[in-house]
Amino acid sequence: MHPAHRPGENAAVIVMQPVLEIVPPDSFGLWPVVDVEPFALLPLHGGLSPAEVGTVVMGLAEYLREGGEGVPPGPDDPVGAFLHGLLTAGEGLCASGGLQVTDTSTGVVFRPGCCDGLEDRRDWYRVTEAGEPLWYGHEPVTPAALPHGDTVRLVVDTGLSDSEEIELSVGELRGLLAGVDRDLAAFLVLAADWASVHVASVHAPTRAAALVDVLARLTDLPAPDLPPKP
Repeated sequence: MHPAHRPGENAAVIVMQPVLEIVPPDSFGLWPVVDVEPFALLPLHGGLSPAEVGTVVMGLAEYLREGGEGVPPGPDDPVGAFLHGLLTAGEGLCASGGLQVTDTSTGVVFRPGCCDGLEDRRDWYRVTEAGEPLWYGHEPVTPAALPHGDTVRLVVDTGLSDSEEIELSVGELRGLLAGVDRDLAAFLVLAADWASVHVASVHAPTRAAALVDVLARLTDLPAPDLPPKP
């Protein structure tokens, strides 16, 4: 979570966070998780607790639980079966969520839309580098990033003539996107630590490494190594 401070506007702090939408299963007991409301947006960064990392993995695996076409049946053990769809997603790897932007001075929050996903986060560079507008959803809420010269308007709902919005410079947005990379890289280190405890120590180490590789592919960042065994 990295803020953009505006010189001369000490109260104006804009924060961008990579977030994952969590829809928990009806019951879950494969590893420790935190209680979250259905469709809650959980920020990803290097300060998550092990239970929060476990909640992220649970949410991703539940979202992709069915797997893709032609995927062979999963392992018989409960953890392997639950992770199977995530680990075999292939080109269908996706995650409901994206990048959330908050102006802490006004309380305006620009949330990912229904057509957005964490795997699409690099699309934001089309705004900063090519000056392209991006729409992140459709009715009932149509958020969009609308560049104009050196500024970008993040409109919460373009379907409303008086929609709330966040305005920032292209330079500020570039800085926030770089912060997202750092947050996700720090999260991947936590995920590798988590996988070494909750997957590798109980099941095949190759499965733990595969999980970290999938998370790295989802976030479009290099996969960290699993920590060495004590």
